[in-house]
Amino acid sequence: MTIINDIAYAGEPEPILKIRAVRPLDDYRLLVRFSTDEIKIFDFKPLLYEPAFLPLQDKTVFDAVYIDYGVPVWRDGENDIAPEKLYTDGVAVDQLHPV
Repeated sequence: MTIINDIAYAGEPEPILKIRAVRPLDDYRLLVRFSTDEIKIFDFKPLLYEPAFLPLQDKTVFDAVYIDYGVPVWRDGENDIAPEKLYTDGVAVDQLHPV
């Protein structure tokens, strides 16, 4: 049980998911290390035609990704993506290359 602001909740709260490292790969993919130490690859191509991400179609801009307060950002913070989206839709590296 967890108590937050005098309200009791069943179970333990989910830890806040943050990005520890991000590296752009070929074909508009990101290699992402999470605060859980899991590593996933996220395919950004399906999002490139969304209005918020149109500037990232320029590969130079896309490759300039960096982390700001645990969130991947581009263009001085004008574009970002939630770590939860990267985690949920990313593919675990060990699933791509089993040991």
